[in-house]
Amino acid sequence: MSEIIAGRNPVREALRSGRPINKIVMAKGSTTGPVSEIIRLARDNNVPVQMVERSNLDKLVKDSPHQGVIAYVAPKEYVEIEDILQIAKEKGQDPFIVMLDEINDPHNLGAIIRTVDAAGAHGVIIPQRRSVALTATVAKASAGAVEYVPVARVTNLDQTIRQLKDMGLWVVGADMDGKETFWEAKLSGPLVLVIGGEGKGIGRLLKERCDMLVRLPMAGRVGSLNASVAAALLVYEVIRQRG
Repeated sequence: MSEIIAGRNPVREALRSGRPINKIVMAKGSTTGPVSEIIRLARDNNVPVQMVERSNLDKLVKDSPHQGVIAYVAPKEYVEIEDILQIAKEKGQDPFIVMLDEINDPHNLGAIIRTVDAAGAHGVIIPQRRSVALTATVAKASAGAVEYVPVARVTNLDQTIRQLKDMGLWVVGADMDGKETFWEAKLSGPLVLVIGGEGKGIGRLLKERCDMLVRLPMAGRVGSLNASVAAALLVYEVIRQRG
């Protein structure tokens, strides 16, 4: 499961070994010596670094000396986009990938991963920043599905969409401004399904990148569905259309 690594040398060696690290947290004012190397390694590995007051680290790590540096390690390895596409190829299926834009609730992410596993989609893409990463809470909410669903964590969703479109994938976003309801739209073939974050939906730039926007009709007084519920409806409509 998720764990915290504390101390300069343990964090530095974790970075050197390529362990999947969600985030590094450092005490403010620590930027020289071994700490500068940790910052450089984190930058080289696209690992976010957050500066906080030392007292915050004292609260997070009470049973061992942290030396002003801790790292949050993911409960499983992230994969590359190519790994997800390869899984679809090996199964002889059109790729079906779920891309998540700023999902911040770990229970939602876990539930979506569980749905992806149950439906047989090929993988999930999440952004490196402004989104929950793979954590122990996510793993628990997924009911173990996190062990079976490949998750790619990318630095730029817009760039990733363009890359996937160049590979022939059709990009469909869930949005209340969609011209068609999700059951009217054609959702077959190589597909990326984009689900927006809680409350705000898909970001403007990603929305413009989508080949098509589909909506989930809302007849009640609440303006939107929970992200994991919306994802489940759309994922299973894709599976239904694929036959």
